[in-house]
Amino acid sequence: MSFRGRRRSLLIFGAKVAGAVGVVVGLAVWNPFAPSTTPSAAANVRPYASGFTQPTFVASTPAEPRRLYVVEQAGRIRYLVGRRIAGTFLDIRSRVASGGERGLLSIAFSPNYRQDHRFYVDYTDRNGDTRVVEFRSRNGKAILSSARQILYVKQPYPNHNGGQLEFGPDGLLYVGMGDGGSAGDPGNRAQNLSIRLGKLLRIDPLKRGAGWQTVGYGLRNPWRFSFDRATGDLYIADVGQSAWEEIDFRSRAQIGRLANYGWRVYEGRARYAGGAPNSRGDLVFPVSAYSHDEGCSVTGGYVYRGHAVPSAAGRYYFGDWCSGTIWSLRIEDGRALDLRKEDARIGQLTSFGEDAAGELYAASGGSGRIYRVVP
Repeated sequence: MSFRGRRRSLLIFGAKVAGAVGVVVGLAVWNPFAPSTTPSAAANVRPYASGFTQPTFVASTPAEPRRLYVVEQAGRIRYLVGRRIAGTFLDIRSRVASGGERGLLSIAFSPNYRQDHRFYVDYTDRNGDTRVVEFRSRNGKAILSSARQILYVKQPYPNHNGGQLEFGPDGLLYVGMGDGGSAGDPGNRAQNLSIRLGKLLRIDPLKRGAGWQTVGYGLRNPWRFSFDRATGDLYIADVGQSAWEEIDFRSRAQIGRLANYGWRVYEGRARYAGGAPNSRGDLVFPVSAYSHDEGCSVTGGYVYRGHAVPSAAGRYYFGDWCSGTIWSLRIEDGRALDLRKEDARIGQLTSFGEDAAGELYAASGGSGRIYRVVP
């Protein structure tokens, strides 16, 4: 299997200006991979379950606190009860093109799932295009005939599909779209506000006639983004091109303001292409980044809000698909602090996820294992 939005010959998974004048946000918080000397004693990452085939995402819903859902690239979602694979929730393998960066990429449960039984998936269809589809469930199983498409995006290349779905603190459904692929964004699609590639989009999926709103652009491949369940703040891990992997941050109060994350004019804070970025919105530079001396494809995670590891509370965890390295950091007043390299490594780290209690998990696409953050 190959995964992640990469340049070179690798095909591996996954691989900021106000008004017409423009205000640069975040220059002072740029962090070119400078881990602190703080010992990595806050948490460990240990194997939790195995037996999955190319897992791409881990998810949960408060309506079913005993279940942990695991998305598989080929088009199937299975679930754990405890550490045991207890059943299959959804199987749409016949509708999904799988391989490289294509496949079934994530799931998001409605905030009212207990009542409405709605959930949403992002996948690459048999023609290689992105579809976001709503399903309903009954008795703990998806109803295939309930499918309702809410987004279709034509993909010009087979990589940089994005694929993350999350409900935000505003109750809206967010989706991350990659720039459409190839290398270097040859069509400068991420800076073009008239198309949906290279964007962070949101919608009220239950509101009749609602359209998709662009809240972020200038993204290369936001393979994983998340909202802090305690504060509502947004973290985006954007896969880089040839030199830098980056973490972007927007506070809850900023999320509704249009943000330009810079690609392809910038990779991290470094110049990548000539010209000026689109001047609409806030030009946002990363709060933290690491060079390709440390890895080659960032996998974003979550802010830890569980109870098993009190010393990890409020720390944002992320890692790298290639090196398997895991880091964590804290955000204070919009600045990244105490960037720490954790002891654990996970090969082919495809995703993180949370259970209903806020405990943190990670998935390895290579081994098919699920890991858990523990004391």
